[in-house]
Amino acid sequence: MKRTILIIISLLSFAFASNAQQLETFIEEALEKSPEIQKFELQYKRAYEKVNEVNTIANTEFGVGYFVSEPETRTGAQRFKVSAKQMLPWFGTITSRENYVSSLANAKYEDIVIAKRKLMASVSQSYYNLYAIKSKQEVLTENIKLLQTYETLALTSVEVGKASAVDVLRLQMSQNEMQQLKDVLKQQFLAEQTKFNNLLNRENDVAVNVVDSLMIPSEDFEITAENLTLHPELLKYDKLYQSVEQSELLNQKESSPMIGFGLDYINVDERPNMNFSDNGKDIIMPMVSLSIPIFNKKYKSQTRQNEYQQQEITAQKQERLNALETLLDKSINERISARISFTVQDKNLKQAQDAEDILIKSYETGTIDFNDVLDIQELQLKFQMNQIESVKTYYVQSTIINYLTQYL
Repeated sequence: MKRTILIIISLLSFAFASNAQQLETFIEEALEKSPEIQKFELQYKRAYEKVNEVNTIANTEFGVGYFVSEPETRTGAQRFKVSAKQMLPWFGTITSRENYVSSLANAKYEDIVIAKRKLMASVSQSYYNLYAIKSKQEVLTENIKLLQTYETLALTSVEVGKASAVDVLRLQMSQNEMQQLKDVLKQQFLAEQTKFNNLLNRENDVAVNVVDSLMIPSEDFEITAENLTLHPELLKYDKLYQSVEQSELLNQKESSPMIGFGLDYINVDERPNMNFSDNGKDIIMPMVSLSIPIFNKKYKSQTRQNEYQQQEITAQKQERLNALETLLDKSINERISARISFTVQDKNLKQAQDAEDILIKSYETGTIDFNDVLDIQELQLKFQMNQIESVKTYYVQSTIINYLTQYL
């Protein structure tokens, strides 16, 4: 598990190695405190404890009877009867029960592994969402300051008759729009922070510090698609299949006869006024019994049910494999798209900055079109937001790919 945590957070090392340790710490805290994982661990322990439950034989039967009407025998009258009986399953039946219950517990263990993987992915994705929201807030703050600078230039131009008051108002309205968006992002950050803290099972208002900057690495990490077949979601179906095999072995054992051993003791009174051998001698009768399931339609039906269940599990596994392959292919393509988008936005952003420099130089020569200023500024903001979204998408999709392909 430690190895997988390091693989997932290694994505951050492309940006800041110190913050990679931060995400690793968050993930370890989530794994340690998660009530969902604790739930699955307790379910696994309970399932495994059933091994002790099935490692038993049938109850020993004791019986006591009193003869209300005492039957007379040659040796005397019978007074009461005491009996004991023990039925034993066929050889290997108890072992088969233990193997069946153990196989169910092994399948339940995969739920723990799946829950841990999902939690690690959820914590990482929420972390990247927080990064994106925070980065967008910072971009808006920078753009508001830039518009305030343009507003100062516009006011100066109005004083000398080179701009109108409408230009100033438009710049102010743009600032208001950005401030509104920034306030909305603040609320989104608080909501995502609550989600993140809940994943770590701690107070909702605990402040979460995220990395200041992330960049898409020059090369993608290697994807081992073959590991998809070893995914715990698929391994669980294999273990469920094995549990059905054990269920059928147990069914065959339980269709075998049961052997019983018993002992009857009958108390006999002495016959009065008579003297002969064995007068009043008690009766002791050992017994052996055999329970044979002659009408065994139950076991034949259980065999057919097990066959159908194995076919069902095989179909379910194939269905889930198809879904995971689709998800993996989708994540790979979306990550490629995120890299392409980042590259294009980076190019557009540089061109927008060049256009902004040209406008500033135009102001120095005494001419500036504030309509062009707003258009360029809006484009620049759009490119910056898209670039942040591309980075977030890249890392979120990388987290999904890790969830699907990293072998524990």
